Amino acid sequence: MKLERYYSEIKKRYGIITRARGPFLYTQKNVRLTDLFQEGGRAILGWDAPAYTVFKNILSKGLAGSFETPHFARLQKAVSELLQSKRKIFLFSHKKAAMEAALFLDAQSSSVYKPFSGVDYSAARNVVIAPPLPWTNNFWILAAASNDLGQDKNCGASNDSGLATALPSEFFPPALLAAAARAVYDLIAALKTRQEKDFFIYDKTLVKFFERRACWLRPKVPQEKYDDFVLACLDAGVAVSPDYNADSLVPFGADKGVLKKMGEINV
Repeated sequence: MKLERYYSEIKKRYGIITRARGPFLYTQKNVRLTDLFQEGGRAILGWDAPAYTVFKNILSKGLAGSFETPHFARLQKAVSELLQSKRKIFLFSHKKAAMEAALFLDAQSSSVYKPFSGVDYSAARNVVIAPPLPWTNNFWILAAASNDLGQDKNCGASNDSGLATALPSEFFPPALLAAAARAVYDLIAALKTRQEKDFFIYDKTLVKFFERRACWLRPKVPQEKYDDFVLACLDAGVAVSPDYNADSLVPFGADKGVLKKMGEINV
């Protein structure tokens, strides 16, 4: 299902979204939707994550220009801690561009980061990361092995081999970099505290429709019936991923009773 239709179907049923907190979306018609879509995982930390406050605070300092600030370096440090290996980062507005850059550096050792997947990304020379911030669909990070590259700048890096200067890294405003860094640190903390016991409590309802791996939900529903399933979930007050090929997520922190109506769906 196209994203435009998905949000149109929500509006048709409940009006527009007026507020969002944790794993919930609150609508114009005073209906609370349980969010299993979570912007494809960008909202995995919840809709009221501390990174939003960081974004606001940096803007309050007037840091909205194209000048260099400390926040690129802080994001780079956060990403290095996330991957447990020293990294140089490059920023892109499209996933395809980030992947092309990763493959340019090393086609044999490049990965896309997926939290709670159990994969050891420290061994991958290049990792493409979607920051866990809901409004950043056009913000991608390439974390490259630092021993391949030289000194980095806000908009890229340089080294003797010329590899880094060939990467078309893009500029992003300081407030966004600061918020992304905080979100990455919050994700590091979540990786240590969220456990299988926090995910399987929703299985009684979800395993009827999904195969679950940690917090990620892969649909069991046949692809030709998936759009109807998405609409049935909306009728039950649950927003799952509109894309059959993009996993949904468990609603961490929500009472398992919020999925009760979803359990009544027949597909």
